[in-house]
Amino acid sequence: MDINQIQEMVDKDGIVFLSYGGHLSQTLISGMTEALEKEAEHNDIDMSASNNIFTIFIELSQNMMNYSKALNEYADISQGLILVSRDKEFNYNIHSQNVVSKADKEKIEPKLKEILSLDRDGVKKRYRELRKSGQNTHGKGGGIGFYEIAKKCDFINYDFNKIKDDRYYFHIKTTILTKKEI
Repeated sequence: MDINQIQEMVDKDGIVFLSYGGHLSQTLISGMTEALEKEAEHNDIDMSASNNIFTIFIELSQNMMNYSKALNEYADISQGLILVSRDKEFNYNIHSQNVVSKADKEKIEPKLKEILSLDRDGVKKRYRELRKSGQNTHGKGGGIGFYEIAKKCDFINYDFNKIKDDRYYFHIKTTILTKKEI
């Protein structure tokens, strides 16, 4: 995702609450979470939606810290892009994009495919199973965070775009609907 795509999103979809591109740290994530909290208060976002936004934002940020690789496999720089926006229907989207290795793609993609094959109850059940088993815990790169994200949002889309043999752009978009159809 480049700056022109972000501008197109703003023009098409509405308001961008937060965008950041670069190296992530716990301190930076904490500061961005604080900024999101102020935006939530200022825009009267209901408690449920704001909690979901915060959870997804933190999980995606952690994912970027755990999996992000530099374009050059010899560089030791992890970086990414994260964006929180609201569309014209007042639904919230959280995007993240970062570079991942082929090995990490092969760990991440099966989890996301499984998540997309499950309904909401299936995601919750699988999350509980993973927590109970001790597999895929919240440890670095464990993967349970994707299930946490899936529990908090209404839609997930993702893609991997090959940069070179051992590097991919990993983009994930989550959507939180504010007007649920009954």
